[in-house]
Amino acid sequence: MTAVPTPAIGLCLGGDVMTGRGIDQVLPRPADPTLYEPYIRDARQYVRLAEAVSGPIPRPLDVAAIWGDALAELAPAAIDLRIVNLETSITTSADAWPDKGIHYRMHPANVGCLTAARLDCCCLANNHVLDWGYAGLTETIATLDRAGIAHAGAGENAAAAAAPAALDVAGGRVLVFAVGATTSGIPPEWGAAPERPGVNLLPNLTESTARRLARQIEAVKRPGDVAVVSIHWGGNWGYEVPEAHVRFAHRLIEGGIDVVHGHSSHHVKALEVYQARLILYGCGDLLDDYEGISGHEAYRPDLRLLYLVRLDPATGRLVEARLVPVQVRGFQLRRAAPTDAAALGRLLNRLGEPFGTRTELAADHTLTLVV
Repeated sequence: MTAVPTPAIGLCLGGDVMTGRGIDQVLPRPADPTLYEPYIRDARQYVRLAEAVSGPIPRPLDVAAIWGDALAELAPAAIDLRIVNLETSITTSADAWPDKGIHYRMHPANVGCLTAARLDCCCLANNHVLDWGYAGLTETIATLDRAGIAHAGAGENAAAAAAPAALDVAGGRVLVFAVGATTSGIPPEWGAAPERPGVNLLPNLTESTARRLARQIEAVKRPGDVAVVSIHWGGNWGYEVPEAHVRFAHRLIEGGIDVVHGHSSHHVKALEVYQARLILYGCGDLLDDYEGISGHEAYRPDLRLLYLVRLDPATGRLVEARLVPVQVRGFQLRRAAPTDAAALGRLLNRLGEPFGTRTELAADHTLTLVV
């Protein structure tokens, strides 16, 4: 009897999901709006800024509403797993980390906004998960555990922070490892230690560190596992991909990693297919409360992408990458206008020239990576 091939593994990869602060304030159970920022002291001010450009935002907003049109894209059975970088502490803690300019917090009672999108894994190795102290981190992890959402990249000690999220799929597992770099704004003291909570912090972005990380991952992989490294690195603005990021990602792929899921930039950056594996250098934000904040309009940060990826389960090689352009308006994701989708395609093609990658605009105004 001829063996039936295992279907490709379908992943939805999203960038930074920042459901704290302004977004939390329009959800059914907002946290204390008190902030400790230099200019804004009340999280509700971010709601007013968004309403100034997008019109009134209903309050309370249904927990599923923030995902808007994206929910339809997440529904197909071909998507096995949904993975994002959760750049928000989920807590009622009032222990704001001292001498830090921005503090993101969502009330645990609003965790339904994550389960509404059926998220499978939240990566936590970023520069906001400890905004409200160690108590905030502990509550964040406990809230995700109660909600049935796996997580990686932060924990009660170094071993827990380095442990992958092991997600079952047909024919095997997807292992998600989350790491962060200080270049993204993670305070060095946030690094987890043997007896201290924190994030899975990289010492640097050298090639030797990449090889060491790859060896650690290979030590826990089983035959049939697909390995994803989700990495928070680099600054918020600018299209340039540092050479150190390219070398680091290449060494990971050469060391057996199947997908590099990069994030931190507030806008999309280049992507690459290296040795038939996908590298996302910067997914851009997916959800945030930045509407109405001026200064970086040239980057069109209101335009975002859902990365719908299919992988060969036997090899981890990229089979297909479909990118869905969306736009945030009123703290909700909507399908981008055809002209904006085309503009994103042109941008990705320009950014992809050094990496030999390009996209094609489909009739439904999604983008397909040409591999």
